[in-house]
Amino acid sequence: MLWNTLLLALRAIRRNLMRSFLTILGIVIGVAAVITMVTLGNGATQSVSDQISSMGSNLLMVMPGQRFGPGSGDAAKFKSADVEAIRNQIPAAKLVAPVVTTSATAVYQAENWSSAISGSNDDYFEAGGWDLASGRTFTEAEQRSGRAVCVLGETVREKLFGKQNPVGADIRIKQFSCEVIGLLKPKGQSAMGSDQDDTVVMPLRTVQRRLAGSQDIGRLMISVNDGASIDAVKEQLTLLMRERRNIGESEDDDFQVMDTRQIAETLTGTTKILTMLLGAVAAVSLLVGGIGIMNIMLVSVTERTREIGIRLSIGALEREVLLQFLIEAVVLSSLGGFIGIVIATVASLSLAGLMGIPYLFDPSINLLAFLFSAAIGVIFGYFPARRAAGLNPIDALRHE
Repeated sequence: MLWNTLLLALRAIRRNLMRSFLTILGIVIGVAAVITMVTLGNGATQSVSDQISSMGSNLLMVMPGQRFGPGSGDAAKFKSADVEAIRNQIPAAKLVAPVVTTSATAVYQAENWSSAISGSNDDYFEAGGWDLASGRTFTEAEQRSGRAVCVLGETVREKLFGKQNPVGADIRIKQFSCEVIGLLKPKGQSAMGSDQDDTVVMPLRTVQRRLAGSQDIGRLMISVNDGASIDAVKEQLTLLMRERRNIGESEDDDFQVMDTRQIAETLTGTTKILTMLLGAVAAVSLLVGGIGIMNIMLVSVTERTREIGIRLSIGALEREVLLQFLIEAVVLSSLGGFIGIVIATVASLSLAGLMGIPYLFDPSINLLAFLFSAAIGVIFGYFPARRAAGLNPIDALRHE
């Protein structure tokens, strides 16, 4: 009986193909929108996690001030003695890289490019997860003497040298010449949207003497030994820095210690919330599609009143008529869900490529959207089906 009822429903749908297509259009758009939004949101979340991971694993950053932006620069900067204290008093600190950041224009022959200049030591590259494409990093002698050598990011190389290998060439930064000794492998955009490859790395003393004009250190990058507790190291760092900066027990810290795990949790939490909101907004179109199905099914019941009367008069049961129209509604909504999944897959693949984020197929959201579309057919198809099953056979046969 169920198979015959399904065939009757498919035959009724095929009789009015254009109307059936327009009926399921709302379901198609709703399912496609929900799956696409959630898939792209998951891809964006994964992209943010990957970008933060590229900053370095088990990484802590100590910065002056309690917040970013205006006002954060009022706190005292760090000194070289702070770096030595961390190395000597925190055993779990594997690498400690002091960082001074400024900006300047780099010039090579007729080309010039304004870039971020970072001064640090050799630990900076390993702590920050940087790999060399060619050349080398700083020697101990270069770091001690503050020699004018530098390692370029991929963006700076492209702007100044085109496709040439810059290693061994001299570039001019402000009033001094700097030898390029290395080229970094590209990382792409950071989680904050900035270009990580737009950088020139020089020895700390070189930047302090020739560009910054002071011995201050802007931030500290600390790589923690594998297996060590990040939270324990953070607590040790906080106590050490409070002691070195003479902060009283009742006073607030004038610095902050952050780890990449915290940054990842914050940013991925934000993208997940946005994904849920976008998915919820897109799901509204599913309800609109369901109302469209109910409307068309009510029209179909009115058009097929004599057919229903004939079926009831020759012995069809009310539940069989109810099942026929209910299955017809479910088939319509399920077909719309299937088409929506196909469109969503194509759209997600295309948009993920354009946005530069990974495409992550999520079977759960695809299955959930399909089941929800079928449930829409049951919910909004029940009332028209109930109305058809409740018709009086005699009144139905008289209907014109």
